[in-house]
Amino acid sequence: ENAHLPSCVTFFKDAHVYVARRSEAFKAELGRYNYVTPTSYLELLATYKQVLGLKRDEVGTLKNRLQVGLDKLISTATQVEALQVKLTEMEPVLIKTQGEVEAMIVRIDADKKDAAATQEVVAAEESSAREKEAETQAIADDAQRDLDEALPALEEAVKCLNSLKKSDIDEVRTMGKPPAGVKLTMEACCIMFSVKPEMEKDPANPGKKIANYFKSAQKEVLSLGAKLIDKMKSYDKDNIPTKIIAQIAPYIDMEGFMPAVIEKASKACTAMCMWVRAMHKYHEVSVMVEPKKKLLAEATESLAVTQAALAEAQGKLNAVMAKIADLEKNFNEANAKKEQLKNDVEECAARLERAEKLIGGLGGERTRWTESCGTLGVAYDNLIGDSLLSAATIAYTGPFTPNFRQVMTKHWQEQLTELALPHTDGCDIRQTLADPVAIRTWTICGLPQDASSVENGIIMSRARRFPLLIDPQGQANRFIKNMGKDLALAQNGIEVTKLTEKNFLRTLENAVRFGRWVLLENVGKTLDAALEPLLLQQKFLQGGTEMIKIGDSTIPWNDTFKFFMTTKLSNPHYAPEVCVKVSLLNFAITPVGLEDQLLGVVVVEERPDMEEKKNSLVIANASMKKELKEIEDTILFKLSNSTGNILDDHELIETLASSKKTSTEITAKVAEAEITEKEIDESRELYRPVAFRATILYFSIVNLSVVDPMYQYSLQWFTALFVAAIRLAEKADTLDERLDILNKFFTYYVYVNVCRSLFEKDKLLLSFLMTIKILDGDGEIDPVEWRFLISGKTVESVTLDNPAPEGAPSGWIDGRMWSEVCAISGTENFKGFAKDFATYIDEWRKYFDHVEPHKVSLPSKWEFSLNSFQKLCVLRALRADKIPDGVMNYVVEKVGQRFIEPPPFHLASCYKDSSNLTPLVFVLSKGSDPTKAFNIFCQEMRFDRKVKALSLGQGQGPVAESLIAKARTDGSWVVLQNCHLAESFMRRFEEICEGLKPDDTHENFRLWCTTYPSPIFPVSVLQNGIKMAIEPPKGLRANLVGSYSSAPLAGDGYLESNTKPERFRKLCFSLCLFHALLQERRLYGPLGWNIPYGFNESDMLISLQQVFSFLEENDETPFKALKYCVGECNYGGRVTDGKDRITLNCILERFFNDSVLETGAKLSDSGTYTIPGCATRDEFLEVIESLPLVAAPEIFGFHENANISKDVKETNATFATVLLTEGGGSGGGSGDKDDAIATTARDILAKLPAAYDMERAAINYPVLWEQSMNTVLCQELARFNNLTNLMKKSLVDVEKAVRGVVVMSGPLEMLGDALVYGAIPAMWKGKSYPSFKPLAGYVQDLLERLDFLRQWMEDEPPPTYWISAFFFQHAFMTASKQNYSRAETIPIDAIGLQFEMLPNRSYARPPSLGVYVYGFFFEGAQWDRDNKRIAESAPKVLYTTAPLMWFQPKQTAHIQHPPSYNCPVYKTSDRRGILATTGHSTNFILDVLVPSEIPEAHWVQRGVAMLSQLDD
Repeated sequence: ENAHLPSCVTFFKDAHVYVARRSEAFKAELGRYNYVTPTSYLELLATYKQVLGLKRDEVGTLKNRLQVGLDKLISTATQVEALQVKLTEMEPVLIKTQGEVEAMIVRIDADKKDAAATQEVVAAEESSAREKEAETQAIADDAQRDLDEALPALEEAVKCLNSLKKSDIDEVRTMGKPPAGVKLTMEACCIMFSVKPEMEKDPANPGKKIANYFKSAQKEVLSLGAKLIDKMKSYDKDNIPTKIIAQIAPYIDMEGFMPAVIEKASKACTAMCMWVRAMHKYHEVSVMVEPKKKLLAEATESLAVTQAALAEAQGKLNAVMAKIADLEKNFNEANAKKEQLKNDVEECAARLERAEKLIGGLGGERTRWTESCGTLGVAYDNLIGDSLLSAATIAYTGPFTPNFRQVMTKHWQEQLTELALPHTDGCDIRQTLADPVAIRTWTICGLPQDASSVENGIIMSRARRFPLLIDPQGQANRFIKNMGKDLALAQNGIEVTKLTEKNFLRTLENAVRFGRWVLLENVGKTLDAALEPLLLQQKFLQGGTEMIKIGDSTIPWNDTFKFFMTTKLSNPHYAPEVCVKVSLLNFAITPVGLEDQLLGVVVVEERPDMEEKKNSLVIANASMKKELKEIEDTILFKLSNSTGNILDDHELIETLASSKKTSTEITAKVAEAEITEKEIDESRELYRPVAFRATILYFSIVNLSVVDPMYQYSLQWFTALFVAAIRLAEKADTLDERLDILNKFFTYYVYVNVCRSLFEKDKLLLSFLMTIKILDGDGEIDPVEWRFLISGKTVESVTLDNPAPEGAPSGWIDGRMWSEVCAISGTENFKGFAKDFATYIDEWRKYFDHVEPHKVSLPSKWEFSLNSFQKLCVLRALRADKIPDGVMNYVVEKVGQRFIEPPPFHLASCYKDSSNLTPLVFVLSKGSDPTKAFNIFCQEMRFDRKVKALSLGQGQGPVAESLIAKARTDGSWVVLQNCHLAESFMRRFEEICEGLKPDDTHENFRLWCTTYPSPIFPVSVLQNGIKMAIEPPKGLRANLVGSYSSAPLAGDGYLESNTKPERFRKLCFSLCLFHALLQERRLYGPLGWNIPYGFNESDMLISLQQVFSFLEENDETPFKALKYCVGECNYGGRVTDGKDRITLNCILERFFNDSVLETGAKLSDSGTYTIPGCATRDEFLEVIESLPLVAAPEIFGFHENANISKDVKETNATFATVLLTEGGGSGGGSGDKDDAIATTARDILAKLPAAYDMERAAINYPVLWEQSMNTVLCQELARFNNLTNLMKKSLVDVEKAVRGVVVMSGPLEMLGDALVYGAIPAMWKGKSYPSFKPLAGYVQDLLERLDFLRQWMEDEPPPTYWISAFFFQHAFMTASKQNYSRAETIPIDAIGLQFEMLPNRSYARPPSLGVYVYGFFFEGAQWDRDNKRIAESAPKVLYTTAPLMWFQPKQTAHIQHPPSYNCPVYKTSDRRGILATTGHSTNFILDVLVPSEIPEAHWVQRGVAMLSQLDD
């Protein structure tokens, strides 16, 4: 492994740098951002470590299991033969042992019979002995009961004796005169001890003696002391003489000899009293018990004899039983031996049987496992390279589109080979990390089956960081939600939240705590800062528990928690600090994925039974294959974890056999199901052409959002449209017919539904894009030719001289035209075109000059060798202005006339397509207002009283929310106007729209909105809502029809309601035409208006009212008042540019004069437009319908060339838009781009001269009173120094940035892009003069200006001044007047300029007064040198050079001019700029009076002006 370490490091570095370059190409080609940071590199390293470890564990474990399984199979096979030999040897031994055991059983049975007889005798004797024993026991018990009566008294007496002390006895002994009780007690004691009393004389009876026991007691009894107590205790109570009992008996009956009485006399005597009484009692009982004792002795003797006989019998029995036991022991040993043999035989047989089961069941796996072990060994070694590529894919490729991912993967595969790193051929993330069972589960949950989506699923499951999914179509969102509902995947469920929800942090906290998944939807361009600890997974230990801080709360971490984020933005630009915290994944749908989805949709609609069966099979197959995998894992696990001899594990063998049986059954079912599934797939494939066409159409419209932010279409909306089309399409008898019908119907259905949401300018673009995409899908479009058509560029171009360059005699081919002819000649189908073009130059001139070149045949062979699309390429090169017409013809040819005739807008049909959950959005343009049409529709629907309208603005959000909530309940309509002005409410508005549910929304409820195109309007509302693009009618005729079809002109009797009806009708028509003309002039760009104004219907309505009123109030038509109201107030109130105001009034003069009151009065030179003599609205409409569909330039006052300008502008706009939808950019790699930046920067740097020496300039041209031009020169030199210094520094910096010497900052990146795309960098524009030239032209122009000023500075003031060379032309003209003012001492305010057009093109000496200037160009006219006046332009010549002019300063009062046109002069062709306090635009230079024999109004309406520079 260490040997490969340097190569791995090289791969890491290359991957990081390569992704950085690809990110630049990603930005250049698709306009998408991806940042490569040091954190990305660290993530690559961490991911590699994780993936390598994981795969090594996985492959190593699997290999070990397979190897153990193989070893067990091989071991089992070797055991079988030994088992068979052992079984053969054991069988005879078992038979012999079995015979011996049976003989022993016979002997044991005989001995058991003898023992049984002996046992009967012993049993009888035992019975007799037991009876005698019971009788003896009864006698003993009876005697004992009698004794038990005396024992309590005896025990009490002994207890009392125990309590006596020697002192107590001595106390009695020493008594002189003992009490009677003491005497009585001593008498009894003496009798008990046979002590005779001393005889004393009886005092009461002289001569007689009385016995004195007390003295005897003192001498013989009490004198014993403590020994007396022992003597009393040991008294032979069983042999008391009868004489003593007789003597003591009287005392027992005496009341004075009771213990209680004696106790009063003496404690010691009390005990002795009790003892005497106890001895007496015991004796009485003994007398009664004695006979019983004798009886007991006799019984005991008899019992002993019986027991002796019993013992003898039992001895005999025991001897017999011992013999039997010995026999049984021998039998058991023999039997155990037999059983052991039998068990060994059975075990051996069982092992053989299990071996057969194991080998039979898993034997088939042996070959496969052997191969797998070998393969896994190689795979284990290849993990070094495989894991490198997978780690790079996970760490870097998430944000990229599929094409970019493929290129990057291929590059890394080549790198692995080049670095000699072990890897699998063709390895990629799917091959290395894909789990087929998991992928099938994902597919069932809604993950598209295309490779890019599967890669996304793998990256999601393997990446360390939480995923942020770019999900414009919402498919990832649905996929994650479905996974979250599957408890096998998300055991604790899923929570769905948004950053806009108030409690989203609380939701996150609970999910982290309880281990739930969280899906954060609708993420914008930034993430909440509170998410940072979670995104960085900043866990810490607290009290032995993993914790994480979210917001202000510290939450215990649960490992089952998962976090997903999705954004609906199709091309979000996340800052680098966001990108490093998440795993950014591009989940935008791919054509393959969408085609599969739509195939499912069409089959569900056409063959629901088949699709249901297909889905069931997919789920069943996935389940069965999962079970197969689990079974194999179980088999290998059990095999690898079994201990001892596997053949002894009966349960294991049975489990393995059962598993293998189940596996075989499932494999058979899977094979059968796959055959069925294949059959179903073959049937489904028949519908693929419809899904393919639908996919093409979706990708034709999905990128329209780059054209206008309001052109948003969700996949959900498109799918619903697809379903609706399938249901509405006509049925057919055959499948082929049905498929053809479906394709044609849905193609037009998409066109109709998308058309209503597009502005007029983009409807032909839609038709063209759909046509091209359809034909490209059919393989009819060459990508190189297509690229040429939209960009004018090809990879290879031929180099030939222009055969008729513009400017040469009879020259007509300009530089752009010839470069494109040479470019297209480099393609396969146009080989020799440029050469042939030069050969047939005259025929091509005729083609060029033709009014409708798109309809005529091409010269030479090209008419037959080129198809219609290739002829469009020729048209682009030679007559770009006719491309719109050519495109229209092409669309008609390929898909039909109806695709260039947008359906009329019907509010009712839009309402029909809507629902209570679908907002209806009016997308407005300048001059449009749907209010009137909407109000009429409300009346038709009888909802006019149930509509609540609200114009949004500051503080109106809560009001709007309240209106919507109420309308949802009562089923009314809400109209929210000017949504583009309520940015703060739009997020809440999006939530409201997403929260509309059928359960709590009235079915009649509708939500209407009006908005101008704006990026703040919620994308989700646009994607799923009904969009209606509202704009004024396009074309004069359509505009006039619209005016006469709307109130008040559409009202019955309105045209007759004025007291002067004829004049009123004519003025109404004239006003309507004037209104239409003002709006249509916008299409001609600066020729029409310097600033495009939003003239709208309200301007015309107020003007109509004024016409009506003025005619009513005046006998004569008050044209002056009307022109003031209409020209200065109604329409003029919108006009901010002074020149536009002049134009407006000139046009108004044509339509508001006495002649328009005459029937047939001409409103155009050709007479196409005249004042009709109609009396009714229907007659007017009939006349209007007869007018040309496309108005000629003459009605606007333009020259015929104006159409060329307009059409070229339209062509350029169309192709620029197509380039945007195609992804734009150069298409080259990032390396090519870096080279291009560096090359261009070095080229420009080499051309830029050194800065002007300002000190020298100040010395040569000091500030002088009499020469103001010196100051002008120095100021200009300083300005150009500022510009060139900035250019030099930035070019050096960007060249260093490309080489990696300095950081490529945002401004430098923009500068590099501009250098590649040939545009003037924004960085330079702040210091530059205004210019619309491409970069090459700008640099050349700059160099010429620098050279002009350098010659002036180094030599002397030039005789003629190139006025375009100045930054600030006004200073130059002021200086010329100031010189005159100071020379003549006239106030400069009283001085003006007199203009003279000079015949010569140059002069050697300056004029004595004023200056000669050159450098202007006429637009819209030309200078007639012969007649010295302004004249009409030559056909197809848009710009001409103005003559050299003499600017003569004179007193204003002395200036005299012949009839002239006051021609405005502008810096650039755009003509617009910031309005200054003078009322002029900053783009405006001055007015030049140009001699003219035609009234000035003619040139004003033509839009004639002079420009100081052109755009090419």
